[in-house]
Amino acid sequence: MDATIKAVELRELWRRYRATRSERAKESLVLAYAPLVKYVAGRLGSGLPAHVEEADLISYGLSGLTVAIERFDPGRETKFETFAIPRIRGAILDELRALDWVPRTVRSRARELERANVRLEGHLLRAPTDDELAAELGITVEDLQQALLEISRSTIVALDELWSTQDRSGELVSLLETVADLGAPDPQAVFDTTERHYQLAQAILALPERERLVIALYYYEELTLREIGEVLGVTESRISQLHAKAALRLRSKLSGELE
Repeated sequence: MDATIKAVELRELWRRYRATRSERAKESLVLAYAPLVKYVAGRLGSGLPAHVEEADLISYGLSGLTVAIERFDPGRETKFETFAIPRIRGAILDELRALDWVPRTVRSRARELERANVRLEGHLLRAPTDDELAAELGITVEDLQQALLEISRSTIVALDELWSTQDRSGELVSLLETVADLGAPDPQAVFDTTERHYQLAQAILALPERERLVIALYYYEELTLREIGEVLGVTESRISQLHAKAALRLRSKLSGELE
């Protein structure tokens, strides 16, 4: 479809939905923006176990898209896609958390790694290497890397929680989409959000260079783990390990500061 024609049709759909709030108009908007859901589900699915079906992620995301359509205010001069993507992502992550698909042993190992990382950083005053972390845990480097691969399948969800804050309605939104509002509804809320964003930025800057690059490419440039591996010339598994380590470091640094 020609882009101009599609834009005109979308404007008409939005006009009709705002005027009537009809279910038929809403369903048409859901169909029009369904590719957004597939895009978000594809990105999240690349870091999840094979048994998590993309079709299920799309189903979860459609509920987020529907809520975004219901709550979108065209008068705020924000593109609908910018408004909708964090809500689609949030709906998928909420369902994954509710399913609790991460084995208890993996969660336990992740906590062990976090505590070991905190101890070593406090002692070394820098991020520990794989060798140092493995020695602290009393395991081999190979066992550490295998554990990181297993943990990486849960850190997509866990790290996203650090990336979120509540808007005025209590809904979780990404810190990356929070910008200064000329309406300035609540100076304290604005300060809190700015402070959280600063703390997160500082924590990311303190990461080792390759981990920092993985975080930037995944969350800012929106590359998949496979695409990041191609950019850096390493395997997708290695990128998963780096992502998991970055998530563990960020969680250990920010768990107290963001409360």
